[in-house]
Order: sequence, then structure tokens, then C-alpha cells
Amino acid sequence: MSEIEKKEDEVIYDESQIQVLEGLEAVRKRPGMYIGSTSAAGLHHLVYEIVDNSIDEALAGYCSKISVDINPDNSVTVEDNGRGIPVGIHPQQGIPTVEVVLTILHAGGKFGGGGYKVSGGLHGVGSSVVNALSEHLEVEVSDGEHVYYQSYERGNPTCELKIIGDTDKTGTKITFKPDPEIFEVLVFDYDTLLKRLREQAFLNKGVKIVFTDRREEEPKSVTLYAEGGIKEFVTYLNVNKDPIHDEIIYFSNKRAGMEVEVAMQYTTAYTETLLSFANNIHTVDGGMHETGFKTGLTKVINDYARKYGLLKDKDPALSGEDTREGLTVVISVKVEEAQFEGQTKTKLGNSGARTLVEKALTDKLTAFLEENPKTARTIINKTLMASRAREAAKRAREATRKNSGGSDSALLGKLSRCTDEGADYAELFIVEGDSAGGSAKQGRNRRYQAVLPLWGKMLNVEKSRADKVYGNDKLLPVIKALGTGIGEEFDIEKLNYGKIIIMADADVDGAHIRTLLLTFFFRYMRELIDNGNIYIAQPPLFKVWTGKNKNVVERYAFDEAERDRLIEEMGGSGKCKVQRYKGLGEMDPAELKETTMDPARRTMLRVELEDAIAADQTFTLLMGDKVEPRREFIEQNARLVSNLDI
Repeated sequence: MSEIEKKEDEVIYDESQIQVLEGLEAVRKRPGMYIGSTSAAGLHHLVYEIVDNSIDEALAGYCSKISVDINPDNSVTVEDNGRGIPVGIHPQQGIPTVEVVLTILHAGGKFGGGGYKVSGGLHGVGSSVVNALSEHLEVEVSDGEHVYYQSYERGNPTCELKIIGDTDKTGTKITFKPDPEIFEVLVFDYDTLLKRLREQAFLNKGVKIVFTDRREEEPKSVTLYAEGGIKEFVTYLNVNKDPIHDEIIYFSNKRAGMEVEVAMQYTTAYTETLLSFANNIHTVDGGMHETGFKTGLTKVINDYARKYGLLKDKDPALSGEDTREGLTVVISVKVEEAQFEGQTKTKLGNSGARTLVEKALTDKLTAFLEENPKTARTIINKTLMASRAREAAKRAREATRKNSGGSDSALLGKLSRCTDEGADYAELFIVEGDSAGGSAKQGRNRRYQAVLPLWGKMLNVEKSRADKVYGNDKLLPVIKALGTGIGEEFDIEKLNYGKIIIMADADVDGAHIRTLLLTFFFRYMRELIDNGNIYIAQPPLFKVWTGKNKNVVERYAFDEAERDRLIEEMGGSGKCKVQRYKGLGEMDPAELKETTMDPARRTMLRVELEDAIAADQTFTLLMGDKVEPRREFIEQNARLVSNLDI
């Protein structure tokens, strides 16, 4: 939208629309209650809160452009061309309304006062929380006549609201710098913010978002604009995948106080990518809108397949998992009275959203399939293949159980169990190779550390369905050792180990094995990553020692810089000897225990998943069928590689 047209039923947005619910006292004392944490995630949440206010203006129909700048001092400026926060004296508080919004918790136009019909900032705490947690904040408001200015320190005004100029424009500009007394991390990550802002551009078609990083000598800027909205979002998500039909299926529907948009496209992939949003908030834990989509899709696909004889009367119905294999879908609902679970807004609770989405899918997807029989048949064939593969996986799973004669001993012959298997503190080391596995078994603590050696090349699950996974002799021992099952059978309550630790060589082959295992966990045991159960061991690259016999002093280094520092500390290169470990097998049990397995001395990396979209795209790019995007990725990132064994 290049211009924002005023609506005939436009409501007045002024000081009378701002309602006050409570004060700000607890924010600085317990910031985690309002922004989740004081780590990097909480830091970036400050930007999201301010941008969400501008997005709410766009949802209301009054904002077409938002600028977000990271400034050289690591402060952030967010500016929009919306109506501007009201500046008149608030009828209850007796101070300028913009000051009320920035200093009193739960003060805003989102509590039934009529300022907003649909809002992502449900709780209205955004601006005031950001102000409370900022070392300093400045606000400029343009109301079409004047530019108003006020500054704050740690939530408190440092001057009166004053006029600093004249203008014929409207909008709000807020600059804030996070408080070092509050946050553990103070440096904003460009890619993290870019991902969030790109989402907002896709979800609000026609709204232009200009994102600029001014911290380098040459600022980098990107304009995010999606005239096609969530249809372009699906195209973006499928950039490294192969769609099985050209047209992106799109439909929308409205009813009283609620609106839904759905864009979807099937690909040759074996996993689904389903993203849902409610009032522009990414509902990572789903909710009623996702439930409505899944129920409606399963019904529509089954009904169409039966109607045209693609699924016989004697055949079992296609499961929801079958109908979503290879599907990329974005669901976006806008709800006037959104019911989210908690301030983090990760799950939508409005039952009406389920009804709306399910009915829209039933009516409009059915019509699309009827009008596009070629595409419909392609989609149905994909789901039928998924169903057959699911049945094959079931048979393979049952055959595995039968062949083991009720015991898993044949499958787990190389697993060295621990005494306290099943306890939360129990650990499973998945080790590359029998040699390293032997050292690990001797160096472990048998009470709570189990070791499973793997050998040979395992299956790339990015190119395989579940039936192939159950038939793979490298992955099946992992599945059996963990005890949770995979895919639709997965049950984290049956997990035998609280920590699953991948321990591979620090070379190209080791990196490949780690990637294959992480791909497997991401695609088939995703909850283990979400729950923080997956770790990567960090064995040293070098041993540095000096002295002889009983006087020998040994130290370990994990990179060249640490090696050089140790050599200097231990008397210089003339007195020290250095060994570079080519693999875990070169370390004796005592060394492996001391450096990599002993909780008191080891270093491990926990695998975390902050961005499922980026993870999905990365695994598809690195492990999928398309060669050209992978070649481009390698060419762009080759200069960043270190410690590459040739």
C-alpha cells in the first residue's frame, strides 16, 4: 500500500482511547517475566516490541513504511509513518499520553478503548518495558502539525514533552539503548533481526520495512517488501526445494472479528514445513488455527481421493501425517480478541480460529482441487506414496522387533550401557569408530555414562522416508539405545539418557557424521533438540607438554591460538612438545576422559534451535538434492573454514 486511505468508520485515536491498568515497578526487578530472558533473546525482544507497535498501526490501516536502524553505538531506532502516539494530556493521569504509554505498564490503545481492532501487542507492555530496560530512550512524535520530543533514563523522564519543530507528516520515532545493568548481551545480531523483519514484511503485504545496520564504515541496508504477502513467503521457504506443482495454493476468509490467510505448496521433500501466525506473532507452539488446518486438510484430501477412486473403499484413510508430507504452508490469522498463552504468545487459544480455518480449507481447497484436476492428482499421488511408506515403516519396525526375538541385544551389541540408565543425568556418547569407542568405554564413568560406537557411512535422512530409516543398520542402534521411537511414535518420556553427546573427530569426516546425526535428530526426533538433550563434544586439537617422567606437565588446546598461548606460558617452543590429534582414536582412555568426558573438566556445546525456519532451510540446502544452491553456499563460506584436514 503506497498510501493509507482513511476508513469511513474511522475511530478517533487520541488521549481518551488510552486506558491505564497498572504501574511499572516490577519490570527492572524481574525483566524475564516480560521479555523472556536477559540474554540475546531478550535483547532482541526489545526491538520486536517496538516494531510490533508500528506493525499494529499497519494492521489498523495507518502505516505503510517502517524504518529500523542499528546505530553505531548499538542503540536502535524504529520510525514509522503511522498516526503517532497521542500527545495530549491523559484524562486520568494528567500527563502527556505519550509519557503514559512509555512509563506505565499496561497502558495502551489495545484494551478495548477503540484504538486498535487487531493487535499483536496484546498485553500493551511493549513500549513501557523497553523504556524501563533501556539505559536511555528518546521519542519523537509527529502529529501533522508539530514534532514533539521527550527523553528518558531507565524509564524515568529527563525532560518535559516539548515541541522541537513543525511538520505536515505523522508518525513515531523511538531510539533506545539497552541497559548494561540488565542485559548479559548488548550487541544486536543483524541476521536475527533480519529474519524477524522479513517475516513481518511477508505477513503484511504492501508494508515497506527498511532495515539498516550502521555499525560498519559502510552501512548495509535492505528493503523488505512483499506485494504477494504470504504467497511470497512460501516461495522463499521453498527456495532450496523442488515443488511438485507450480502454482502456490492461496485462499483467505473472514468472519466477525476474525480473518485467515493460507498459502501452501507441496514439494518432493519428506518432511513438512508448517508456520503459523496470529496477529503477526509466530505461534511456535501452534494452537487452534493449526488444529483447524490439519483437520480440514486431512478431510479434504481423503474426500477428494475417495470421490475420484484414487483411494479405494477398502483402503484405510490417509493420515494427517500422509497429507502433510512435503508440504510447505503458512497460516496467518488476525483476531480482534486474541487469546494467547502467556506474554510470549506462542500458542493461540481462540476456538473460533479452528472453526474459521477448517471451514475455509474445506470450502476453498476443495474448490481448488476440483478446478485443477492435474495438480490435485499430483498432490494425491504424493500423499498415497507417503501412506505406503508409512505402512512400510510400520512393517520394518515390526520386523525389527520380531528379528530381535523380543530382545534388542542383536541391535545393541556395541552399546556399553551404564548402571543408571533412565536417569535424567545419564549420558549417551555416540562415538565415531570402534577405536575411539574403545577408548571412550575405558575412560567413561560406568555408573552414568554409556557409549555407542558407530562405524561406516550412515543414511542421509533428508533424502529418505521413515521406512529406510528403520532399515538402516547405522541409525537403528541409535533409535533403540535412546528408547523414544521416531516420528509419530516418538515419546520423550521413554528417553533413556538426559544427555545425548555426539563425539566425532575434528576433521571433515567427523563434521559430516555430526551433520548426518543432527539432520536425523532434527527430522525425526526434533523434541530432543527443543528440550536441550543434544550436545556436541569438544575434544582438543593439540596436546602441549614439557618435562620428563614424573615432572611432565601436560596441557590441552582446542585451537591454534590457545596452542600458541600455552607454548608461550610453558617456556616457549624450545622447551615444549606439541601433538596434533588427527582423531579421537589417537587419544588414550585417560586423555579422552580428562579432556572430553569428565563433567568437571570437559567443554560441550548444547545444540539449540532458535530459528526453525533457518534450520529447515540449512538442512535442506546442505543435505538435499539440489546441487547448485549447495555449491553457492560452499563458495560463499569457504573462506570462513579453519582446521580443514586435506
